[in-house]
Amino acid sequence: MFFVDKRNASFNFDAINRILMKKLLSIKYSATSFNISLLLLRLVLGATMCINHGYPKLLQFAERKDGFMNFMGLGGPTSLSLVIFAEFFCAIFLMIGLFTRFTLIPLIVVMSVAFFKSHGGQLFDEGESAALFLSGFIAILLCGPGRVSVDGLINK
Repeated sequence: MFFVDKRNASFNFDAINRILMKKLLSIKYSATSFNISLLLLRLVLGATMCINHGYPKLLQFAERKDGFMNFMGLGGPTSLSLVIFAEFFCAIFLMIGLFTRFTLIPLIVVMSVAFFKSHGGQLFDEGESAALFLSGFIAILLCGPGRVSVDGLINK
């Protein structure tokens, strides 16, 4: 036990601080921490998207369909249906890690439209939430779902 000073039986806080600082400043990571981080990112982004954005749109489809944005001439009801598919169903697939990279594509498209078209690309104002979702979805797309996912279990 190199932390204990044998002269007065107290902890050597300098040694502890050096070890902690070395760990905090390290750029190394373990596969376990990487996979847990991806799981956490998938769960938080997916649940937030599904519960706060997709589910309310699903429940209020009849009220929102006529006033919803007509994106690329698709019409309000079709655009809203595609947004609900992405924000609700794809978010559920994202949480469980099923077809993760495929389900991220509609989510990235919806968040890109929300950020650039609906919020005018205002990063520090109305578009902050869309930008955060967009960056998180792109990060998961680049890294993959991780081992703690249905995709990870299938590819074992």
